[in-house]
Amino acid sequence: MQGNRLRAGVQRGEVQIGTWITMVRNPEILMLLKSAGLDYARIDMEHTAMSIETVGAMAAMARALDFPIVVRPPVANREWITRLLDVGVWNLHCPQVETAKQAAEIVAASRYAPRGLRGTGGLSAATNYGTGGTPAERRAFANREVFVTVMLETAGAFDHLDEIAAMDGIDALTLGPADLAQDLGVFGAPEQARVIDAKRDQVIAAARRHGKAAAMLVFSPEQLDQWRKAGVLLLAYSSDVDMLHGGYSAAMTRIRG
Repeated sequence: MQGNRLRAGVQRGEVQIGTWITMVRNPEILMLLKSAGLDYARIDMEHTAMSIETVGAMAAMARALDFPIVVRPPVANREWITRLLDVGVWNLHCPQVETAKQAAEIVAASRYAPRGLRGTGGLSAATNYGTGGTPAERRAFANREVFVTVMLETAGAFDHLDEIAAMDGIDALTLGPADLAQDLGVFGAPEQARVIDAKRDQVIAAARRHGKAAAMLVFSPEQLDQWRKAGVLLLAYSSDVDMLHGGYSAAMTRIRG
């Protein structure tokens, strides 16, 4: 059974650099990103028109390439978690987690018994349609390979930071910088970067205390280096939209003078 390259890299303490996919729906984008030297792609279903069919095709390509995808579902509930895992997604990026109860529900939905109550879908892309090993062995393997990151996006979520970070089955912590800034009342204000960076430090410290990984979104090589030096292992550099827009804008500025 094919393992989860992203989880394996994190467990070795190796920095994984990816990017957000928010517009491109052609699974071939994963071939391009792998060729460009990235380690993974993070697909956004919360703020885009990405469908479950598109993500299923992306997951199949990801497994064929051994190039991991991480998926942010529209809602981190049992319905979406079950469907994403069953179409072959290993890595979940769960939005708007505010309480330990929510985190526990995510763990339960993403792991088979005895660690959780993940539903059984039978032969599927989740096992590459393989039948090797016993059902119990396949379940235990899936429980080991699934990787769950939770997003703290409100001030209230930080009241439960340590409780969430300590939970077995939560593998990594991050924050949603824009939504958190909005909730804190600093979105667009001069102090936004300072306030959010302080929250990033809290997330990293909690991850370190509880033996979990931290994930961060960055928009420049300098910012990436800053958080890599702080111990962040999962870094998402920009997005397909920002890279395309920036590249074409720069070219047009030069062409048109």
